[in-house]
Amino acid sequence: MSFEPPVGIIGVGLMGEVLARRLVSAGFGVVGFDIDPAKTVRLQDFGGRPAASIADVARAANPIVLAVFNTDQVEEVVEKEILPALGKPGRERGKVVMCTSTCDPDRVTALAGRVTKQGLRFLETPVSGSSEQVRQGDGVGLIGGDEAVAAEVDDVLQAMFPKRVHVGAAGDGGRTKLAVNLILGLNRLALAEGLVFATRLGLEPHAFLKVAQASASYSQVMDTKGRKMIESDFRPEGRARQTLKDVHLMLEQANKVGQPLPLLAVHCDVLEACVRAGESELDNSVIVAEIRRRGGRK
Repeated sequence: MSFEPPVGIIGVGLMGEVLARRLVSAGFGVVGFDIDPAKTVRLQDFGGRPAASIADVARAANPIVLAVFNTDQVEEVVEKEILPALGKPGRERGKVVMCTSTCDPDRVTALAGRVTKQGLRFLETPVSGSSEQVRQGDGVGLIGGDEAVAAEVDDVLQAMFPKRVHVGAAGDGGRTKLAVNLILGLNRLALAEGLVFATRLGLEPHAFLKVAQASASYSQVMDTKGRKMIESDFRPEGRARQTLKDVHLMLEQANKVGQPLPLLAVHCDVLEACVRAGESELDNSVIVAEIRRRGGRK
């Protein structure tokens, strides 16, 4: 497999670093940049190449993977950094931008339309799963965009997401991700509440978790978050602030289509309480701490 051109990574946070490591392990060259210089430099630790700027990544790499925080940052990186860096000749080469961030799907649809007219090819590639699940190859890529473009970068998609589904046009990846994460987040909240309830009733939580995992109430979050909740191990695999950002997107989309989401509103309230308590950078399993607080205990 050729190392040139390398795959670009813009944003080397929890997910960006995991994707970069998977690509390097699969034999790809990786060049990356993060606004935090320490994160950029850390690419060297596992065989990646730090870049001095987003523009340097844009000129050197194809495809270019975005792993930034939100829709505003995606729009800024693509339209104010990547496009100007490439110029018209670079755009005519048809570089592919792959957006792994969970974004406002309507704005992503519009962005894809704008940049396609300027010579870039845009794929939406959010993933269902925590950074640890993606590290293990268990995240599910939700691919939105032209299937022919996706086929051209299939080797890169395979390295990042061995499990993946093409769900439709650009924007549909985000719509799918938001609906999936709505269900996932409510499962996580139900687990937190159930564990606290069982513990207050006097049951030993680890033993109860095993029973729940074998019962009709089983959900995957019991495997990924159960121990973390019981042991208050909130080292981040998916930060609370990121989950809250996604919840706000869900509520905004629901408001556009006139669909009340009463259970999601409760989840939002719990996450906002965690953020107020200074827990925004902790794992989203920290919601169990807020459930405990509402019972008057830590």
